[in-house]
Amino acid sequence: MKNKRNIVMIALLLALCLLFSACGSKSAAQTTPTEQPAAEAAPAAEAAPAAEAAPAEAPAETEAAGTDAVRVLVLNGTTGFGMAGLMAESAEGNAALNYSFGVETDASNISAALISGECDIAALPTNAASALYNKTQGQVRVLALNTRGVLYLMSDGMMDLKSFADLDGRTVYVPAQNPSFIFSYLCQANGVNVTIDNTYAQPAELSAALASGQVSLAVLPEPMVTATIIKNTDLMLNLDLTSEWNKVAEPGSLVQGCVVVRSEFADTHPEELATFLKEYEESVNLLNTDVTGAAQKIEAAGIFPQAVIAERAIPHCNVCFVTGEQMKAELSAFLKIMFEAAPQSIGGALPGDDFYCILK
Repeated sequence: MKNKRNIVMIALLLALCLLFSACGSKSAAQTTPTEQPAAEAAPAAEAAPAAEAAPAEAPAETEAAGTDAVRVLVLNGTTGFGMAGLMAESAEGNAALNYSFGVETDASNISAALISGECDIAALPTNAASALYNKTQGQVRVLALNTRGVLYLMSDGMMDLKSFADLDGRTVYVPAQNPSFIFSYLCQANGVNVTIDNTYAQPAELSAALASGQVSLAVLPEPMVTATIIKNTDLMLNLDLTSEWNKVAEPGSLVQGCVVVRSEFADTHPEELATFLKEYEESVNLLNTDVTGAAQKIEAAGIFPQAVIAERAIPHCNVCFVTGEQMKAELSAFLKIMFEAAPQSIGGALPGDDFYCILK
């Protein structure tokens, strides 16, 4: 009887052990999922390179950004003047499109942004636009001309300069790149021997040097012409280089500023592009009809720091809005001259017909 009782007790103990063992297994199974994510983190980290290399979704994000936020960069100075009104309308929420605007002081930064796809539309010097087209094998197109000639020859007032013939044998200080190329062509066309000095590569540097008397003869663009005369009222404006250009080249073919678009954006967003052009034309018209208001918008946008100078300069800046076949005719004439005079200034080759974005 005692043995039977012992057997029962042993059986009960075994049953209890099995029961506790099962409960322990069940508890472990329940805690495993809470710890598992940490274990899964390692494969995710290992897979990170694949995720980075899978911009399969990136085009959709870029396309959405291009549709929802049209990214526009402008160069400070006259090339960007015509955009100020549209920038103000956008800031007030009155524009038809959602724009993202930026102002740059260096055209090379804008070119880099267009190449990388960080910018959709930009205002650039015409020669820089052509050079970018050649560099990228047609990844940018020109939409509109926005600035004709803005260069003027200035002196300290101590010289009798009434024509290019009076410059023969002299040294003239000229900003680098576009102004230098244009002035060099004019010297060649007029048959004068002039030493062009690019010591002061930036217009602001040359303006300061001329105003302080460090140089006596210089070529400057507006609005730096106006700013320099305000600093030194003894300075004289001797020659309007746009007028001089029209004497030796096809009249109206001196076009220094334009608006370009990435070819991909033009192909994928034609409606947005048409809307932009309409709003941009209205912005340029505002500049030419409300000079005071436009000057204030130019300062507010950071395109030029002083509205009072911009207001005085605007009538001499030759800001324009030219599209279509007229744009193509005028710009192609200018680029042909630059190609013959200084091919490196436009990227070493004339752009093809696809450079001109003419909306139907």
